[in-house]
Amino acid sequence: MGASVELDSVDWRILEELQNDASIANRTLAERVGLAPSSCLQRVRKLRESGVITGIHASVSPAALGLGLEAVVSINVRPHTREVVNSFQRFILTQPETLNLLHVSGQADFLLHVAVADSGHLQTFLVDTLASRSEVRYFTSSVVLDEARSRALTRPGRA
Repeated sequence: MGASVELDSVDWRILEELQNDASIANRTLAERVGLAPSSCLQRVRKLRESGVITGIHASVSPAALGLGLEAVVSINVRPHTREVVNSFQRFILTQPETLNLLHVSGQADFLLHVAVADSGHLQTFLVDTLASRSEVRYFTSSVVLDEARSRALTRPGRA
């Protein structure tokens, strides 16, 4: 990982506003954070160039698309070599059910967040997609009941 970027309170306010609505017009953003539009645009560009802002994304509701069941799957692969890890990641990221894949340390090698239509779809995904992979040693799944955490980062030390 590279060196961290030093941000001031205005940068953090810009990040907060963009995390709430990345489609906000620069003029509106500038007004909300107390800057001239040109200064605000310059700061946003700097945040992008430094890698703090890595992209602009739309939040999509899986349920609105008929994918009303989400699950987190803990997966162990063997052998745990770079080749196997990379191959497994490439494969899982091509699956339409995949929302997010984390390569982690601890009991599991991967945490996989999936969205499926129903429990039958989840069973098919687990049995036909995961269990059929030779590198998958074992897995456990947990159905997501509710998402309680905000995805927005906030300034450290701020309640």
